[in-house]
Amino acid sequence: MPALIEAINVKRKMLFEHENVPYACLDADVSTPTARGGQTLVRLKMRNLLTNAVFDKTFKAGDKFREPDLVVVPATFLYRDGDGSHFLDQETFETLTLNEQQVGDAADFLIDGLLLQLNKYNGNPIGLALPTHVDLEIAYTEPAVRGDTSSGATKIARLETGLEIKVPLFLTQGERVRVSTESRDFAGRA
Repeated sequence: MPALIEAINVKRKMLFEHENVPYACLDADVSTPTARGGQTLVRLKMRNLLTNAVFDKTFKAGDKFREPDLVVVPATFLYRDGDGSHFLDQETFETLTLNEQQVGDAADFLIDGLLLQLNKYNGNPIGLALPTHVDLEIAYTEPAVRGDTSSGATKIARLETGLEIKVPLFLTQGERVRVSTESRDFAGRA
């Protein structure tokens, strides 16, 4: 039987199940009343892991949540087509498909053979977690102009997935760069 989590114990990045739907806590705020007899309330900013909807909801401190039947498995990105994005489960070697909504903004980082984490809820794939950095090739960028060497100067580069980021002036087309998947910023040469 899955363990129960009290609302007052829910912290940032924790996973819990509310009304048979898995959620991730983005932020938790506990408000304790000053008047006698008042109830302690917990305001949670939470993300629905099935729809990616984000909203705030207030619970009593004693409300209980179940731990979700959520499994994280290593997977490799294979390809994208009209049905969605296809991944190879590295444990069972079955092909799993996520639709466009489930992949979301992560599509900007998906390249053939990328190893990532796939979230499965009750045995069905519902989302993915990217590594902190992904190495991508610069598909197009303007050539650097001679004499344009002020420190910290950047230019726009379009990467192989279509993502556009700012890179230092000295980088050219065909070079590989490391990109942070959280901030979507240049993190160095690959």
